[in-house]
Amino acid sequence: MNDVKKQDQVQLEIKLDEEIAQGVYANMAVINHTGGEFLIDMIFVQPQQPKAKVRSRTIMSPKGAKMLLGALAAAVENYESEHGAIAVEAMEAVEEGGFH
Repeated sequence: MNDVKKQDQVQLEIKLDEEIAQGVYANMAVINHTGGEFLIDMIFVQPQQPKAKVRSRTIMSPKGAKMLLGALAAAVENYESEHGAIAVEAMEAVEEGGFH
């Protein structure tokens, strides 16, 4: 019982390095998966350019990916309740292999 109480009292301290805090802009994502992980490549596509560059790659477990999906859905719902609906053609992103 004491071990359970100790776990509840632990606070996670998250460190954010200055370089990471700057972030990177991406206007496309490519998501792939294997049996044990999801890979999310964030890409910047410049208009009228035939090449694009992966800016970052995140690798996560299937459980982590599903948790991210839920958290992102909740954040979008909250955004839309404050700012109005985000207009997106449903199949546009899927057909283009990401989002723009």
